[in-house]
Amino acid sequence: MENARFRTEILPLKDKFFRLALRITLDRAEAEDITQETLIRMWEQRDGWNEIQSLEAWGLTICRNFALDHIRKRQLQVEREQDFLTPSLHHSVTSSLLSSPPPDEQLDQKQRVEAVLQLIDQLPEVQRTVIQLRDIEGMRYDEIAQATGLSETQVKVYLHRARKRIRETL
Repeated sequence: MENARFRTEILPLKDKFFRLALRITLDRAEAEDITQETLIRMWEQRDGWNEIQSLEAWGLTICRNFALDHIRKRQLQVEREQDFLTPSLHHSVTSSLLSSPPPDEQLDQKQRVEAVLQLIDQLPEVQRTVIQLRDIEGMRYDEIAQATGLSETQVKVYLHRARKRIRETL
């Protein structure tokens, strides 16, 4: 029974987990690892699934915590090695985010999307996470609050500040 539930309810969330991890870590390989770790953790804790109100919010919480742990580990490693080379803070924009308008409009749209994604990448982690979950994943405020451990009011404030900062910069 758990196998079927995992396949139907949890496995379809893997893309959301990946996008959240990518938005937090800004590293595709780390995001893939974090997604896998999240799915493994959720499977290992399958005995408690019935007690969880929202498997999606619970999974996003696990994913976010793993991503933050990866960032901390990376920062510690850089400090220890005193390496002056920093990991790339930019990722490529996938063509799946773009629609198919005429070529000239497609180029303009791609440039706008890249500019917005770069601005999102420069936001503080909590604002990046909230804007990812709300504007890209389409989650409700209460789901975001549950996934991040923030209150709904805090979610709205962080989202407002993130959007305002992006608008001002554009």
